[in-house]
Amino acid sequence: MALKIGLVGCGAIGSEMAKYIDRGEISAELVAVCDRNEERARAMIESMQRRPRLANLEELVEISDLVVEAASQKAVPAVARAALAKGRDLMIMSVGALMEKDLCKMIRSLAEESGGRVFIPSGAVSGLDGLKSASRGKIDRVTLTTTKHPRGLEGAPYILEKGLDLQALKKATLIFQGPASQAVLAFPANVNVAATLSLAYGSDVFVSVVADPNIKVNMHEIVIEGDFGRITTRVENVPSPQNPRTSYLAALSAIATLRSITDQVRIGT
Repeated sequence: MALKIGLVGCGAIGSEMAKYIDRGEISAELVAVCDRNEERARAMIESMQRRPRLANLEELVEISDLVVEAASQKAVPAVARAALAKGRDLMIMSVGALMEKDLCKMIRSLAEESGGRVFIPSGAVSGLDGLKSASRGKIDRVTLTTTKHPRGLEGAPYILEKGLDLQALKKATLIFQGPASQAVLAFPANVNVAATLSLAYGSDVFVSVVADPNIKVNMHEIVIEGDFGRITTRVENVPSPQNPRTSYLAALSAIATLRSITDQVRIGT
């Protein structure tokens, strides 16, 4: 029986996932979608061959096996409560929300009580398998340096708070340094990967954010050091055509996670 998926959020990542499911490339059916922007949701539905139902959150949860949150950090608490209270499986894309410890504990508790599973894709980075393996031993340091074109950082709370003129930059400029718990609040649409790394590590990773007007990609460099040795990864991601704040690889990661859920054989940690 095909997995019934309910999608919350029809933006860059959500719409890419919907296209993939609609092409029949996994044993799943998109049965319902929910978005604050009904016009955007209807447009996505109209573009599909197998059209899902436009539903509110409660209706979507009721008819789904797996609820996918691809909306925003602010949407995560309500989506998580609704899905897990009904024992549904849940995929969280706006993982930065989980840096709020009380929310993370609540989600774990609801999942344990209801039997619903929670999936967190690796997002726009590589090396997460290595970090998860290394965390079984002693890790001394994990750092993340994210470099993006200024247009991909515009509108972030930190940029607005500091009154930074990103358009005036002529070269790569360090604009933020701090723990992941602060970074995800400062750049909620840009550094969800910092939260994913921190959850896999079990502690805050140290984050640097660089604005570079001379690049056309989103770069994430990760350094992990511990008693196992050292892991260094660097990913140069093409920004999503729909949203420069989001890397295309993040959408592909969500699709790969869906594929893993439905596959009988799974590769990797």
